[in-house]
Amino acid sequence: MTYLVLVRHGQSKWNKENRFTGWVDVDLTAEGVKEAKKAGKLLAKEKIRFDAGFTSYQRRAIRTLWFTLEGIQQFHIPVTKDWHLNERHYGGLTGLNKQETRDKHGDEQVHIWRRSFDVPPPQIDKTHEYHPVNNPIYQGIDPAELPGGESLEMTTKRVLPYFQSQIALFLRANCNVIVSAHGNSLRALMKELFKVSDKDIPGYEFPTGNPLLIELDEGTTRVTSARFLDESRAKELPPLPGKNA
Repeated sequence: MTYLVLVRHGQSKWNKENRFTGWVDVDLTAEGVKEAKKAGKLLAKEKIRFDAGFTSYQRRAIRTLWFTLEGIQQFHIPVTKDWHLNERHYGGLTGLNKQETRDKHGDEQVHIWRRSFDVPPPQIDKTHEYHPVNNPIYQGIDPAELPGGESLEMTTKRVLPYFQSQIALFLRANCNVIVSAHGNSLRALMKELFKVSDKDIPGYEFPTGNPLLIELDEGTTRVTSARFLDESRAKELPPLPGKNA
């Protein structure tokens, strides 16, 4: 049996303030640090030895991985950071308070921006402070690849090729892997692993700092079981591929 753990970063400062965060590199709150440390304690009980870790370029995910690896005493494993695992870019919504945005644009429009699969938020151009071309973190990356706003579909098209070309190689070699990322980049992975439809995937949630433990058939990325380790904060999971709901 091969193990894949997906963990969404702990609560961030803009999560707490109910703001659209996306690619803005906000840090964890004290509660977020607590959640990340608890993720490590929960995972330690499973006694899994990991071979590799993956995370995004964003500190809230990176620090969550640090605290988790500390909790399982596995700081030694190789960790790859890659921008393809970043959160969905919220474009012109970035930094806005979600409730104030609902008040201005209406619940229906905000729901479409947040929970549709293929409708992107308002785009920002390369002169905007929140466009990644203006962030030194992304220097050296082709500016044409850096988004000014993404739908979940666009995020999926960014994340899944990286998963297949990098992470899945470890899994097919029967290596245990941990991925610390974000709500929407993890949705993209869930969509692939559980074969979730475009229509249904926006409805699935990843609680902050609650590891999702996935068991895979050896030599494959075929899911045989999955569960959130903190049952008190668990969210509904898709049915296993090939199984009836």
